[in-house]
Formats: sequence, structure tokens, C-alpha cells
Amino acid sequence: MKEEQEKQLRHMITFAYENVPYYRTLFKELKVRPGDIRTITDLQKIPVLTKEIIRQNWEEFKPLNLSSMKYYTQPTGGSTGTPFQYRLLKQDRFLSGALLYRGWGYGGFEPGDKMVFLAGSSLDVGSKSRISTMIHEMARNLKKLSSFDMGDVEMRHYAVVINKFQPKFIRGYPSSIYFYAKWLQENDIAIHSPTAVLTTAEKLFPYMRETISQVFACEVFDGYGLSDGGVSAYECPEQSGLHIDTERSVMEVVDSHDCQVDQGQGQVLATSLHNYAMPFIRYATGDEVSITDEKCNCGRGYKLLGEVIGRSVDVLVTPEGKSVHGWFFLYIFWEHCQGIKEYQVVQRSAKEIHIKLVIDEDFNEGQLETIKQIIQSKSANWDVRFEFVDEIERTGAGKYKFIVNEMGL
Repeated sequence: MKEEQEKQLRHMITFAYENVPYYRTLFKELKVRPGDIRTITDLQKIPVLTKEIIRQNWEEFKPLNLSSMKYYTQPTGGSTGTPFQYRLLKQDRFLSGALLYRGWGYGGFEPGDKMVFLAGSSLDVGSKSRISTMIHEMARNLKKLSSFDMGDVEMRHYAVVINKFQPKFIRGYPSSIYFYAKWLQENDIAIHSPTAVLTTAEKLFPYMRETISQVFACEVFDGYGLSDGGVSAYECPEQSGLHIDTERSVMEVVDSHDCQVDQGQGQVLATSLHNYAMPFIRYATGDEVSITDEKCNCGRGYKLLGEVIGRSVDVLVTPEGKSVHGWFFLYIFWEHCQGIKEYQVVQRSAKEIHIKLVIDEDFNEGQLETIKQIIQSKSANWDVRFEFVDEIERTGAGKYKFIVNEMGL
């Protein structure tokens, strides 16, 4: 698997050098030739790529033959909360779907099995028109339930949908499924037991896994994935870690000096192997993980991701007592992010939503009213306030939480 991965890596490095102006300039400045990058270890000769570097050199990241490619332009916010647009080659997206289905297969999924999504726009819930959603649900034999709307009325409706549809699998954000499981417990509502629950996009804490498994009477399988960097990993029935896919990308885990580590904690860097529309080489994902050199008894042979450390998102609460998942705000800033470099949403009381913004010269202040209206669509009683700041306060590890609930709920 590593040989095939490194073979494709050499293809991508050569392509980037020959076709992407940014990389040609970078390699020449470093006095590095494509032939110098032959293995995953050799990647350490190249500096880390950040979203800010991409923004500042946007035109230089366009391949010379981009006009001949078929690609999508997609938004990503990820766990860092920084709005960002990138190109994704259609063929690479297809490969992403194949790996996703294989990863679900570790938990018993087969194409065509009924599935319910309890999530937000990062899993394509609530981001399309009603008709488009219905067609997608019918074609893929699934139902989409929004984690952006989780009041009593909605959650009772979700129970009816799940019990009637009887899905083999439930997939979504750990915090949303855990919150729903607790609500089902507290309201003594019986729910259909699927074959498994598949979680993604956030950190799955042990207490969440235990409650979800107990309420839905099934195993929970965790997953990790980033479409922009192309990295992905999935848990198998042994539950000894998440198997890191090698076919679509190179996932490096590096220490504070950007040096690769084989075990222990570090930051994830992603190098795409097939996204020729926008090659990412040593792309800083903003995620902290732990990696292990242990082998899984299942025999699959993939290296194991031990734990995803830095992807949790707070849930906010409306004055009416309705829960709104933090990814709802991610969705807003994906769509309305002109000139907004970073943001942080803070809930200090049931009625107050405080939003800190770091802006640049392209900022359009007219966006604020639109953002406010979308937020107040969840509760007209929310007092939404904006504050322009020079920077968002970081943690000791140099990261920041972009959704913060200070109410202690």
C-alpha cells in the first residue's frame, strides 16, 4: 500500500512542479527538484501549506491546464472555522465516495442500505432545495434530518421518521446523535435499533459512544475525513483505532517543528494524490490527532489513527430552549464569507449571540444584516451582536474554538 501511495505521490509532485506556478516557484527557491521527493519521508523537505498562503497566492495555485479539467468549487470550514474555497477534481470526488462506502462497510454497510443522516451542511443536510433533497434521498435510500433544528417538536418528528423508515444505519455528528439519544432517554421514547451508528466530523467522546450505543442498542463506528485535503480514516469492529486510507492522500502527523511522528500526538498535514485541479502538498488541516504504531487484529494493514483530539463543536441554545448545533454557523459563514478571515461565535446568555470578526480589505459590511437574519431565523429573540477584532484569542496550543457556549450547558 505504501509503495502504491508513494508512486502516486511522485506523479503528483511532478505534476505540481510542471503545471502549478506556486509550486514551481517554491521548489526553485528551495533548490528542490521533483526527483528529490520520492517517499513520504521526503515530504519534510517542503514547508507546510496553510489556507492563508493559498488565499494570498490564489491565482498561482491554478494549474496551467485547469481549463481542460472537470472539477467542483467547494467550501470548507472544518474544525478551524476559517471560511475557505477550493477546487475538487470530479474524479477525486468519485474516489472519495468509494472510500467512504468502504469505510462504512467496516461497520457492515452495503450500497443500498437504508440510512438516516442527523447532521448539517458539511454532510449535505439542509444545503439543497426541498425537491433536490427528496430526489437525493430516494436515489440513495436515505433520510436527512437537520441537527440545526432540534427542539422537542422536531425531535419527536425525527423519532416518527426513524421508526417508520427503519434505517440500517444512522450517521451524523457525535454531539447531535448524543444529544438526541439523551433526549430519547429522558422522554422514554422507544426508537428503532439500527445495525450501527456511524459518527464523523467531530470528536467522539467515550461517554457519547456509551450513551448512543445504549439508546440505539447497536455498535458505534467513528470516522474522520477532510474533503479538501483528501484524508480519511474509519473504525472497524475491533475498535482499536481508525484505519487511515492510503489511496487518495498522504496523511502526515507532525510535531511542533513540522517533523513526522510515527506515534503520539501531532497536527495532521494532508497531501492530495489525485486532486490535480488544486494540489495540496503538506496542507495544514488544523486538526490535532494521536497516531499509534500498533497493528489492528482485523488484518487490514492500514496505519491507525488513535484519537481525533481537536474537532469538537459546541451546541448553542435559543431563548426558547431549542438546541442549535454549532455547524449551523459554519454553514452561514461558508455562504457569506466575503472579506471575513476568521470568526468566533460566543453565547454568553440565552438571549445573546456575540460574533467576533477578523476582516480584510474585501469585507462587505452589508453581509452582517444577512448573517443576522439567518441566525434569527432560528430564534427571533436572539440578540446578535458583532465585534471587529484584530485577532481571535488562541489556546495554549495555538488553536481557537470558533463556537463557544459560555452558559455551561
